[in-house]
Amino acid sequence: MFCCSALHSDDPVTLPSLACQPSRAQTRCAREATWRPTRPPRAPPAPPPSVLWRKVQQDPLKAQLRLALGGGVWLSWAVKIKKKLKPVAPFLGKFRPTVGQCCHQCAPRSLGWKLLKTSPSLGFQDLLAVNETHTRYRGWLVRRVCCVLFVGGRRVYPSPASDRADRVCSSARVQKAAAAGRFEQRAPQHLALTTRGRAAHVLPVIDTCISPILLRVCSWVLLRLLGSVFCSVQVNLSQLAALHKASEMEAPLVFVSVQQCGLDYALLPLVLLCHNLRVPYTICPLWMGGSWLGSVLQRLGVILRPGSSGTEQDPEEDRLYGPLMTSLVAELLREGQSVSVTLARGSGRGGQWLARVWEAVRDGSVPDVTLVPVSIAYDRPPDPGLPRQGRGLAFLQYVLSLLRGGQRGSVRIHFAQAFSLKEMCDTGRCCVDGARPLQELLLPAILKNRSDAVYGQKSVSWVLAPPHCPELPHPERQFCTALVQHLLHSTTSCTAVMSTGLVSCLLLHKHRRGVRLSELCRDSSWLLEEVLFRNRDVGFGGSLWSVVHHALSLLRPSLVMALLPPGREPLIAPRPCPAALLSLAQHCDILTHTFILEAVGACAVSSMLSEVAHCGGGGGGEMEFDVALCQEELTEKALQLCYLLPLGHHPPCQSPLSFALDAVDSLVRCGILVMEELPRDRPVCDFLRTQGTLRWSATDEQDHSDSDCEEQDTRRYRLSQPSQCPDLLLFLCSMLSVQLRALSWAIEGLQTILTPVPESECVSQVHAHLCDRARQDRQRFESSSVEVAREAVRTLTDLGVLEEVVEKDSIALGISPLFQQAANRDKLHKFICQFLCS
Repeated sequence: MFCCSALHSDDPVTLPSLACQPSRAQTRCAREATWRPTRPPRAPPAPPPSVLWRKVQQDPLKAQLRLALGGGVWLSWAVKIKKKLKPVAPFLGKFRPTVGQCCHQCAPRSLGWKLLKTSPSLGFQDLLAVNETHTRYRGWLVRRVCCVLFVGGRRVYPSPASDRADRVCSSARVQKAAAAGRFEQRAPQHLALTTRGRAAHVLPVIDTCISPILLRVCSWVLLRLLGSVFCSVQVNLSQLAALHKASEMEAPLVFVSVQQCGLDYALLPLVLLCHNLRVPYTICPLWMGGSWLGSVLQRLGVILRPGSSGTEQDPEEDRLYGPLMTSLVAELLREGQSVSVTLARGSGRGGQWLARVWEAVRDGSVPDVTLVPVSIAYDRPPDPGLPRQGRGLAFLQYVLSLLRGGQRGSVRIHFAQAFSLKEMCDTGRCCVDGARPLQELLLPAILKNRSDAVYGQKSVSWVLAPPHCPELPHPERQFCTALVQHLLHSTTSCTAVMSTGLVSCLLLHKHRRGVRLSELCRDSSWLLEEVLFRNRDVGFGGSLWSVVHHALSLLRPSLVMALLPPGREPLIAPRPCPAALLSLAQHCDILTHTFILEAVGACAVSSMLSEVAHCGGGGGGEMEFDVALCQEELTEKALQLCYLLPLGHHPPCQSPLSFALDAVDSLVRCGILVMEELPRDRPVCDFLRTQGTLRWSATDEQDHSDSDCEEQDTRRYRLSQPSQCPDLLLFLCSMLSVQLRALSWAIEGLQTILTPVPESECVSQVHAHLCDRARQDRQRFESSSVEVAREAVRTLTDLGVLEEVVEKDSIALGISPLFQQAANRDKLHKFICQFLCS
């Protein structure tokens, strides 16, 4: 748990070698050990950082950047730390935290499978470290062609696609949609096209198959390519063993991941092929336009986006496309093939494919489907994104840009525990029935026109838009929406925390003005300890100095470093430019999700402290920390902030009120808040009457109560250490300030937006305003990214600030009449700014 004194401790610490393969002695000791969630003993003192930074090697190829600032000299980034890498004992005994367990409420039977077991004999494997031991042969020549022999010896499961197109086109769903289309066209019979004729542009997608020879050749090329881009691609062997057990079941596998970059589509099939698992059919929103590269990808099992004549039309608008794709998914699952689906966190794109998987189970095409959440974490994700459309030249340019990426990082891939889709539906816990619009939940509190609070689930119907799967009934559409939310949360929860994310979070949210190297190392060890105690895995290991140096090397374009007067250690700070701060904020997303409970609770505490400061007549003066906080008001503040969170931060099976209560309790567990005991004549736990006997009463009495307490006093909290907790409180509040500040800036710029405009144009205008606002402040550039602007527009739409307007057969966004008034916009702006802690 959090410890305020840990932030000011001067004791040197070491990091765990969590990514290292355990030795035989460690494995033998681990079998005899038991799980003891206690803190490890202090490590021996590490050498002072000034000794490690004494030798500096200058890079002759790069110009020196020297700037006199307060007696300090800026150093070149060609700094080498001369050190020895000494492996240390694992952090939490001999066992790693088991991540990726399925939900015990929605899938209790799947949790009882116990596929994920803590096994000390299995560690991590580097996918790129292929040598002769992975083949059946030995010798001088084998060591030079071991990668070819390894890929050639992998098992590829058959994937026949001979009559699949006929089976898809002759399905009842497709025939019904084709008949409805001919009726709407009202064309003569000799002009009416057949089903195959109308689906001519989709037939190449249906004929997608997996060629064993081409798959092996491309896998070898991909291994060589990844070896030039990354230093390692690590996978958890215990999770792969669980995946082998899940593949032996009768239900086909459906892999679900959250998109990080374009390489996600290639990493998952490569990992499965290298471990003799069935390569899935990968659904990719890429349009290749019938090029040779598109034909190659279709022979690798990639289901591309259909199109014709280079038009960028959404295929979901075609009435025949949805039934064809639903029948295609049903046929693939009936054949026993695996399918890979990628979701987008901001827009929920890809949810329609999960809805089609559910339709295949509902219609009886397959008895059941096993869902497997997959997470991919990058030390430094590739900057360029996968082109949405284009021919082979654009794709080759994307590959060349990856090779010119510079410093190489590592990749960590996690497979969460598989669970049954049919069981999740039968339990009925994964649902969003009775969900209310966000404007109904928050507008009464924003406009102060209603005294009682409104509770309930937030409606996110835009995750599965009406054009997607229009034939799906409303209850099943609600279930598919909740399923998308659940998988987004499950995938993000099992994502490993990388070293760059750890250091970026400290530099951006705690030491924005700079920090000494020794203090950065101490805080990195403290933050790592908090991450591990929250049952989150990390994607690094080694000594403290090696991990911090590796992170600083990957983040060097976003940082500046100054050497203070002689005998002092370096000072490290974020580079004050938009690109650098946006890059650091991208690494911090996983830490924000890890500490979301504490961050929500800290923002609620900050809001109440600000109200106390304003009510005290300070006029926005210094905040007073030694005050009592009411539990009811604190929970209500946390609940209001919970409604503003994006998708994936909490599962839909947990109510927002329960999440708010957990947020307040998390601050008590980590030591920020302590419960204040009120003086009373008789203790609360005393349920006996004054004469010392209980009064037994009948169950049908009107005034029946389990205790003799006539009035329930509201609990009150205080900050445990007012002199030290403000630093920790500001650190937690800063994690959510990126989205909240962007939302407040977007509200300020509503009057400058030319509405009504399409949603994409509205996002562009909001993004431009956020960039201008950040340049005016000359800081906080992390709140001006395109993703944050898109999330702000989505939140304003859910709040009813922006409403959909139909004009000329298109949907545009315009400011609602309620918020065209400046007074209501000011109220909304103050409501958002109350959670911002300056």
